[in-house]
Amino acid sequence: MFTKYLFSSVGLIVLSFLVWFFIPAENLIVAAEKWKGVCWVGSRQPLTGGEVQALLSTGANALSQTPFGWQGAKDAPEISWDMSNERRWWGETPAGIEATYDSTASKGIMNMMKPHLWVRGSWVGEIEMKNEEDWKTWFENYQAFILDYAKLAEKINMPMLCVGTELEKTSQRDKEWRAIIAEVRKVYSGKITYAANFTEFDKVKFWDALDYIGVQAYFPLAKDHNPDLEELKESWESHLPKIEKVVRKYKKPVMFTEIGYCNTVDAAVEPWVWPNERKEIEFSEEVQALCYEAFFQTAWQKSWMAGVFFWKWYPERHEREPDFTPQGKQAEEVMRAYFLGD
Repeated sequence: MFTKYLFSSVGLIVLSFLVWFFIPAENLIVAAEKWKGVCWVGSRQPLTGGEVQALLSTGANALSQTPFGWQGAKDAPEISWDMSNERRWWGETPAGIEATYDSTASKGIMNMMKPHLWVRGSWVGEIEMKNEEDWKTWFENYQAFILDYAKLAEKINMPMLCVGTELEKTSQRDKEWRAIIAEVRKVYSGKITYAANFTEFDKVKFWDALDYIGVQAYFPLAKDHNPDLEELKESWESHLPKIEKVVRKYKKPVMFTEIGYCNTVDAAVEPWVWPNERKEIEFSEEVQALCYEAFFQTAWQKSWMAGVFFWKWYPERHEREPDFTPQGKQAEEVMRAYFLGD
């Protein structure tokens, strides 16, 4: 009797192993709903109303709001932010965040609070302290920063919060991040994620403590300028298994907390490169639109894909070029076709 029970138990374990590792990841994790989002830029002045309608016309049903904290250097443990500073752009103040949430949520648009750090002379992924004492101070400061915005998100009933963005050299400190997440859970009742850089997401160990796997999806898609659609799609197919490996391990749906492409011929080579570094590069709405098309034909089709947020969307008229925004370009038409078609 015992032997029979033992073998049946072993058989179930083996069967479970085979099911988990050989059934495609897209058949194991099914996102309840796909958020069709943009990264909303906080405006200088209060919204007038037409800005929300323009976004709704694309089929978007989600946006992220990005208030900032500031850090003087990548190895400086001090972080500054001021929730009461009304001299900032209106859209980044607590009053502006709440008003934007109210005016968009009333139209059925889900909001995610996504605070960022701005580091003088560096990218946030380079934040790294020189010693353990500074690490302790940095995490204390960062926790206070993110808790202030978690409390604001709870106060205004914002349904989603991102606890950090591209903090690649900090996220390997698993214990400290789990402590921050636990403190956030004490004051915030909505869904939470972390926005891991595309070079970082598979090394993060605290996905089990979150509701979504968040990826800043600036994966390189081409080796040279003016790629065709097939090359872009093949590149996505080479990146997706890495994401699915993490999906299998943590059994969580994925959100692309940011993805975007400049309207330049080199947009797919290094999508993360800032527009002011592309001033000598030829413009191309076509390449930008192809990058959008490749995403929608590949990653967007996965059932583990819970949502996407395109970087970025201006509520006010914006003339700077080149830029990441799809507004008024062929990429907006691609986005609208898929957002309205799903």
